[in-house]
Amino acid sequence: MADIAYRIEIKGLVQGVGFRPFIYRLATRHAIRGHVENNNKGVLVRAEGDKKALHFFIRDIRKDAPEASQILFINIKKELVKGFPDFSIGASHSFSNEITEVSPDIAVCDDCLKDMKTQPHRLDYSFINCTHCGPRFSIIKSLPYDRNKTTMAPFKMCEECRSEYTDVSDRRFHAQPVACNHCGPAYSLHLPNGEVLEKFPDILNRIAGLLDSGNIIALKGMGGYHLACNALDENAVRLLRIRKNREGKPMAVMFANMKAVRKFLYVSPWEEKLLNSWRRPIVLMRVKKPLPFSVSKGLDSVGGMLPYMPFHYQLFEKLNTPALVMTSGNLSGEPVLTDDQVALKKFKSIADAVLTYNREIYNRVDDSVTMVVNGMERLIRRSRGYVPSSITMKQQTEGIFAVGVELVNCFALGKGDKVFLSQYIGDLKNPETLGFYDESFQHLSQLFRFKPLLVAADLHPDYFSTRFAKETGMPVEFVQHHHAHIASCMAEHYLDEKVIGVSFDGTGLGTDGKIWGGEFLVCDLSGFERPFHFEYVLQPGGDAVIHQPWRMAVSYLYHYFGEDFLRHNYQKFFSSVDREAFDMVLVMLNNKINCPETCSAGRLFDAVSALLNICPESSFHAEAPMRLESVADESISAGYTFTLLKKQVFFKPVFEGLLHDMERGEPLSKIAGKFHQTVVEMIAKVVDEISAKTGLKKVALSGGSFQNKILLAKTELLLQKKGYKVYSQQKVPANDGGIALGQLAVAAKRRVKK
Repeated sequence: MADIAYRIEIKGLVQGVGFRPFIYRLATRHAIRGHVENNNKGVLVRAEGDKKALHFFIRDIRKDAPEASQILFINIKKELVKGFPDFSIGASHSFSNEITEVSPDIAVCDDCLKDMKTQPHRLDYSFINCTHCGPRFSIIKSLPYDRNKTTMAPFKMCEECRSEYTDVSDRRFHAQPVACNHCGPAYSLHLPNGEVLEKFPDILNRIAGLLDSGNIIALKGMGGYHLACNALDENAVRLLRIRKNREGKPMAVMFANMKAVRKFLYVSPWEEKLLNSWRRPIVLMRVKKPLPFSVSKGLDSVGGMLPYMPFHYQLFEKLNTPALVMTSGNLSGEPVLTDDQVALKKFKSIADAVLTYNREIYNRVDDSVTMVVNGMERLIRRSRGYVPSSITMKQQTEGIFAVGVELVNCFALGKGDKVFLSQYIGDLKNPETLGFYDESFQHLSQLFRFKPLLVAADLHPDYFSTRFAKETGMPVEFVQHHHAHIASCMAEHYLDEKVIGVSFDGTGLGTDGKIWGGEFLVCDLSGFERPFHFEYVLQPGGDAVIHQPWRMAVSYLYHYFGEDFLRHNYQKFFSSVDREAFDMVLVMLNNKINCPETCSAGRLFDAVSALLNICPESSFHAEAPMRLESVADESISAGYTFTLLKKQVFFKPVFEGLLHDMERGEPLSKIAGKFHQTVVEMIAKVVDEISAKTGLKKVALSGGSFQNKILLAKTELLLQKKGYKVYSQQKVPANDGGIALGQLAVAAKRRVKK
């Protein structure tokens, strides 16, 4: 039978994940001749051979693809047989403005950990990697993904590494960061007295001794610095909080292994799978055996992760403790540090030693944070291990730049039918974070050959991101905040139709100029209606309520029961609040001075948390709702009553119920559980009302409030029980870190309609 030939184009995440050597081995197995190459669009294969062999070869491309790869589609065209003598791997080419996916950073694999114990030139080598693992996005500068376009370029391979790199049968064939003890990056430990340790065994022993003795170490990680201390030493964790100026926000913990995780945290099969995945995110899990108080400051969940760099494994082999606090290496509110000289200067007052290495981090990436709800992963912070993987869209997105919003910022770039979301940037509140935003925009634009033609931005005129949009000189499409949340959920699930959107969060500027956040929408990607929302109440002091949730408790009680009730019950509800501050808030409410109107779900949760004296003062964003969730009994199945009237949800009966239960001395866990159940039942009731009028049966849930595990889990299950098709976010955060995807989706749809 005569040979036939195919041209096979493979698009998706197919570079930096060992795809070319995989294709070579597959071709050898099936006796296929031809060649494979990387180009800026993906991977190109020219394959010749027997028709039956080619059939199985193409089948196995999808079936046996490397774990970290992601094939979006394979385009196959028949072509003339050229008579290739064998199968080879060709050089990379760049011949158009199209781009391929870039691999996220990948946790070290088991094979490399074994090699670190057995390969003479890599014994205890901390930067070991292969085609299946190691740094990717954090070191890449441009495409195609080749060594000379990464921060490994200054490191010339020794002969031994070169032979592996060029041996198609070797696991390190074309592994761009390949190196060993003779030719690769190396660590240096900087001590306070000016001493610098260069020999790795000395470095490892000194760091282990310092950590076990209660000291704080700054460690250069894959995408930035960490600040580490013994997670089982209360004094060390408390000292880290003081030095870093991080008063209340929970700290992430890296555990030595799964045995240590299970000792301290409850772990479901889904959570264990996530912990062990090549992405190695921080996973939020419930506490089983309490860690020191300062780790999570009394919350019932801790963010746990497993080692993902070779050095982490080496360190735990030397340590006595099985758990390290591993928090972002930065000053509070600033981006994670990547520059060694800046780190040595800034960490002088925080760390007792600084561990650096001599390879540049080009793209900084924080650890990603995720959780499992109803058996599905839900991203909270999308960064290392996930970025820059794309989201495929129904619409053409070319040239659309979505700037995101103010808090937990992430921006998005449209390229073809894909959206590339940036890594987690942070709150756009200081020059350092604004600089990181601009730096990341420049880096990703260059990497993905992106040129903005249209910019999507939030309605809020004072957001830095909105001002940035206007300064581009491009046309700007303004997208309402909560519409963008629902559009983000829709885009993730490939929806382009009318849905019922439930968008709950802390704040977002509404089309009426008021603060929204408790929204029920009927929307598609181009526009929305607002059939229901929470009732408006006053927000005394504007943004001051974020740090002082008691102000919202005062506002709700004032709204429903009046000033006399508040003054009479000051000692009962607000004894911890300064009397002068309390009276000042009453004056503000009476005279409506600096009291914008809000219908925010986040502010409602704040009010209840403060009223129950769970969190009257907040030291970090969303602390009050988090603490309210933390004490709630999720088994409670009966809630308080509420009122639906004139397209609004009224909560006076809820507060009457809360006050009644408080008067009776009901446990906080029961009251908090009943409140959560109330919100779930209220969502279902309003969705029923909207569905009855519109006939819609698809519901999208989004907004930061749906990071609440109880709220999300119960709402999904109840709506599904009622026959609705429920969509919630998994690939991008439901919080403002995912909103850029929605902004871009709306802008793309409106551009088509225009």
